[in-house]
Amino acid sequence: MLLYPSQDKLLDKIDSKYSLVILAAKRAKEMQHSKNVELLDEYVSTKNVGKALEEIESGDIVLDPDSIQK
Repeated sequence: MLLYPSQDKLLDKIDSKYSLVILAAKRAKEMQHSKNVELLDEYVSTKNVGKALEEIESGDIVLDPDSIQK
């Protein structure tokens, strides 16, 4: 269950759950392969997916509108 950050707050930043999951997964994978690439000073989460979601909530990670396929 996702407690922090709130799913409602995340969906205010990213318009679909699918896009949110893809963006968080890509960022978490990037964090796993590249150590010390953290964008925030402090994280509540200890795992990379949680950290990625926190970065999305803070606005440090955004979805590129040109990457969306129509």
